[in-house]
Amino acid sequence: MLNRRHIRIKVMQALYAFKGGESENLNVCDKFLNDSLNNMYDLYLSILSLIIEVHKKAEDRQSKSQKKFLATQEEKHPNQKFVKNEVLVQLSTNEALNSELEHRKLNPWYLDFEYVDLIFKAITESDLYKAYMSTSVSTFKEDKDFVISIFEDIIAPNDKLYDYYEDKKLTWLDDIPVVNTSIMKLLKKVKASTTEQHFLPKLFKDEDDREFGIDLLNKTILNQGSFNSEIASKTKNWDSERITQIDTILMQMAICEFQKFPSIPVKVTINEYLEIAKEYSTPKSSNFINGILDKIVKEYKAENKFNKVGRGLL
Repeated sequence: MLNRRHIRIKVMQALYAFKGGESENLNVCDKFLNDSLNNMYDLYLSILSLIIEVHKKAEDRQSKSQKKFLATQEEKHPNQKFVKNEVLVQLSTNEALNSELEHRKLNPWYLDFEYVDLIFKAITESDLYKAYMSTSVSTFKEDKDFVISIFEDIIAPNDKLYDYYEDKKLTWLDDIPVVNTSIMKLLKKVKASTTEQHFLPKLFKDEDDREFGIDLLNKTILNQGSFNSEIASKTKNWDSERITQIDTILMQMAICEFQKFPSIPVKVTINEYLEIAKEYSTPKSSNFINGILDKIVKEYKAENKFNKVGRGLL
């Protein structure tokens, strides 16, 4: 689910939150980073849980309508296409997913049920729903395409949900796009024969990625003094107060990768931090950071300071 760029963003946030430098308790910083990463998975599960609760609401409403004393023929024999949607049924009956929700004690919609009502209403009043329900039977592909469409057009872009997630956990603000993209990928790949584990992806691609975040955080903190000296030597004509804290942190992290991560190509490091700067810092930050890192790279090459392993890493 997580890619290296998002791990770098999480490390940046941890460094920004703890401004104590090298004397800061590394265990506290590590815990902040791990909690931030794990909270992202809670967001992922919460969004899937919302889809499940919307499906349950449809089942419950249909069941109650059928039991009415003066139920109409339409209420007695409703179109069950939405209720029997194979992808929604897969999610609702996924024991492994429900066990994980229970294990993490995630039941956000029990008290905040109004958001379930909000999304249910938005779906059932949409043209997507009306077109889908115009027939009473469907193929698995049609069911899947419908779920993908309502997620992409109704659930993911909902402003009220966005505000809700932001209020719940501040770090979720940056996680929403990554999580929504991950859910979209999983929905597009789902099959009728998909196992329950399909909707429980690993947070990290592999153990290397898990260790990368902690290593980058710790090595940046432990070497902040020397990294700051390098930055200062390349910004003599700049008032230090004019350099934003985010820019300084991003340059510290980039220098850390130059020095302490021999398997990461220099160009990859520079490109990653320039893209992060465009999103999280000032409009001029990426050009400024690029200029400073370019000076450092030229100096390292001239003095043979790079310790990169493998071809093409410089």
